[in-house]
Amino acid sequence: MDQTLQTRLINAVDAAFDDQIAFLCELTAHPSTRGNEQSAQDFMADALAGRGYEVDRWRIDVDEIRHMPGFSPVLTPYDDAVNVVGIHRSRTGTGRSLILNGHVDVVPEGPLDMWDSPPFAPHVADGWVYGRGAGDMKAGLASNLFALDALRRVGLAPAADVFFQSVVEEECTGNGALACLARGYRADAALIPEPFAETLVTAQLGVLWFQVHLKGLPTHVAYAGSGANAIEAAVPLISALHEMEARWNAPENRSPGYAHMDHALNLNIGKIEGGDWASSVPAWCVFDVRMAIFPGQSIEAAKAEIEAVLMAAARDNTFLKNALPQIVYHGFQAEGYALSDDRGDTAAAAIGALEAAHGTVTGGVLDRAAITATTDARFFGLYADTPALVYGLRAEAIHGFNERVEIESMRRVTQTTALFIADWCGTEDI
Repeated sequence: MDQTLQTRLINAVDAAFDDQIAFLCELTAHPSTRGNEQSAQDFMADALAGRGYEVDRWRIDVDEIRHMPGFSPVLTPYDDAVNVVGIHRSRTGTGRSLILNGHVDVVPEGPLDMWDSPPFAPHVADGWVYGRGAGDMKAGLASNLFALDALRRVGLAPAADVFFQSVVEEECTGNGALACLARGYRADAALIPEPFAETLVTAQLGVLWFQVHLKGLPTHVAYAGSGANAIEAAVPLISALHEMEARWNAPENRSPGYAHMDHALNLNIGKIEGGDWASSVPAWCVFDVRMAIFPGQSIEAAKAEIEAVLMAAARDNTFLKNALPQIVYHGFQAEGYALSDDRGDTAAAAIGALEAAHGTVTGGVLDRAAITATTDARFFGLYADTPALVYGLRAEAIHGFNERVEIESMRRVTQTTALFIADWCGTEDI
């Protein structure tokens, strides 16, 4: 790409950057937690249609994806789970096609009194945009859209098909991205601007979610010794899971991208419920667990070990050995994915194009890192033979209080994305 076009695209992002910040604030104001994404998706669909893109908006049908690799089981209906894809069809088809993927769903905001300002009343302060989902990852969706806008502003369009995806379910299953594959969306590469501080993600962990259901023997607390406390029974089982976590993190069990990390795999007890009355020995308890796995680690083998660990711990409990726990898998059953394992020419070319764009905008070298989270990249990389580049903005406190995204990082990532699209897809006149 010639330097003149690079400069024009960078300037085009600058010219619309105030609009981009306003767009991000408006999108962040939609409280798009799981099951409540429809208004945000309406906003995205309108933005795409207003720009002249063909818009595909559909409700995810579990029956259409449950047979596919990468499917994660769900406990609730999907009547309210809606994906949106904006489609650019090239006139010439001379370039390489691209998926620009991002998720519109956000995690719950938690206690409102622990936020400095309301989470769904986004605001700008001291160089940051604040609000739940501003960083993870609505700023990425805005970056993708306004990068495409920059090409239009200079009278150009990608010389290959581009599929702009705004998906749901990233935070709990990934089934939104999977539904895009089921719908037939394929491309030569995918770019996902998750908030990892302008670093290319070389590997990501897999994730398993499961519930452990425990039974107890209720009685009046005055006679507690004759009952069995289901909540207290959870404690040794949780300890056994943490012992397993330590084994999985041992040096001999780490995959290559994580050999330098002492504790890449994190187990989290994310939720616990139980009992019915303060003066009754609780008859039931349910706790929800998130456990990570390495790229290449078998999901089925991991599940088998989890079950063996829980059953062994339960058999050490006088009551539980005759009322063994029930394990229910729901949500993430995600494999790990390592872009660094892709030795193909397409992956090398895509990484090279991103590296060049990043260098032009920042003047620096593109940093690379393995992350201890998961993203939708796995669907493209593992199941569609599509190198998936995860490269996004600098954000802080994602999934926490006072979530925020750095404004100048958003500018740089948008400029880098615009240059990457022009290089990867090529350009044609509008």
